[in-house]
Amino acid sequence: MQEILHLPELITYEAGLRLQQQHVDAILAGSGQDTILLLEHEPVYTIGRLRDQSSLRDAASLPFPVFDTNRGGQATYHGPGQLVGYPILDLNRRGRDLHAHLRNLEDVLIRSCAVFGVNAGRREGLTGVWVENRKLASIGVGVRKWISMHGFAINITKESLPPFFAITPCGLDGVSMTCLENEAGREISVREMALVVEREFRSAAA
Repeated sequence: MQEILHLPELITYEAGLRLQQQHVDAILAGSGQDTILLLEHEPVYTIGRLRDQSSLRDAASLPFPVFDTNRGGQATYHGPGQLVGYPILDLNRRGRDLHAHLRNLEDVLIRSCAVFGVNAGRREGLTGVWVENRKLASIGVGVRKWISMHGFAINITKESLPPFFAITPCGLDGVSMTCLENEAGREISVREMALVVEREFRSAAA
């Protein structure tokens, strides 16, 4: 049994992190259930706690704040026009398999993109969701006592793309970021995609 919550307003990255931690704590205490949070963040750059933070380029000149967080991975951007999903799941009941968790997140997004006529997929050796060589969604997760945190960010509207130009997304030189609107050739709202993603998560859990 899992709950899927849509947060209707933009929230700060810090608020999103606190909300995740509350759900993790509740599961560990035996009073919570698996929950997937679907939301949009206020503009922010994030990076995992790494010694090499060169993917931020010149962090002091970035147009939005930088937040060091406890997920894996290099720099990325979150902001309006992007759907962020935080599955807070008890992986103790899912084989404690982090790689399977990552692939499941990719599968949900790939199937969701197909609903809009976009043929998304994987690239060998690279986590995330791609359309040919263009990156559509980034995935980075963390676990605490095998309860998952963090998750995915998929670019929906064209508004989500310009801030990526200021960094090296996910530490991949020369990567081209794209969005669902560009790939589908029509306007798509974050809410539209969120409803499709919710349906695909429910189908995967059935």
